[in-house]
Amino acid sequence: MDISEFNTGFFSLEGKNAVVTGGNTGLGQAFSVALAKAGANVFVPSVTEDDGTTRRLIEAAGRRMEFLHSDLTERGAPRRIVDGCVEVFGSIDIVVNSAGINKLAEVEEFGRDEWDPMVALNLTAPFELSREASRHMIPQRSGKIINIASLFSFLGGQQSPAYAATKHGIAGFTKAYCDELAQHNIQVNAIAPGYFATPLTEATRSDAESNQRVLDHIPAGRWGDTADLMGTVVFLASRASDYVNGHVLPVDGGYLVR
Repeated sequence: MDISEFNTGFFSLEGKNAVVTGGNTGLGQAFSVALAKAGANVFVPSVTEDDGTTRRLIEAAGRRMEFLHSDLTERGAPRRIVDGCVEVFGSIDIVVNSAGINKLAEVEEFGRDEWDPMVALNLTAPFELSREASRHMIPQRSGKIINIASLFSFLGGQQSPAYAATKHGIAGFTKAYCDELAQHNIQVNAIAPGYFATPLTEATRSDAESNQRVLDHIPAGRWGDTADLMGTVVFLASRASDYVNGHVLPVDGGYLVR
């Protein structure tokens, strides 16, 4: 491509169809709305019932949303999700593996009952969904797989060894799938969000000491807002990132530099 060919249309997702797991709440909702505002239809599988908010935002952007109540850890669910997206929209061009859980416990209290569900949702489900999506992306010779990693893809996970292990695993899985799928013009990358103001972090933010401890570690001096992730996911889903592959991109206000 000659540099004269570049234009802002490279960020357009017009005509693209995306799956965003957990895409009706939290960070997943921001990803869904961002992709829709850039032009994509969005297929949202989630175990959390849809209250209509995400759909209204997507339809206000002139795009379609399909919701599927689905437990991603159930056997066969990833294939049903991918096939559902293709049936409804005609193709699957983008996958955002956003759904995830975390549970805190002291190491002596952290057993298989805590470990297994987190590994199943945070690591196994993205692997299976990406594999199923690749069955469609390889023949069409295009696709974007975006995994949601974490700062704990780089750091230890105090009181949460499973979360750190799964997010380190997501980083490795991203690189491995890049190596496999790049030959088919499929890009596989990950976003590693830092500390964001969501319902899941409300307890930390409402405790003055804990809140200040987090802020003291962020050069930007503030918690992230979900909107801070929207441009990142559009970039990684668009033609503008066609030569970005196997990368884990922190969006953390500079947290990792301290």
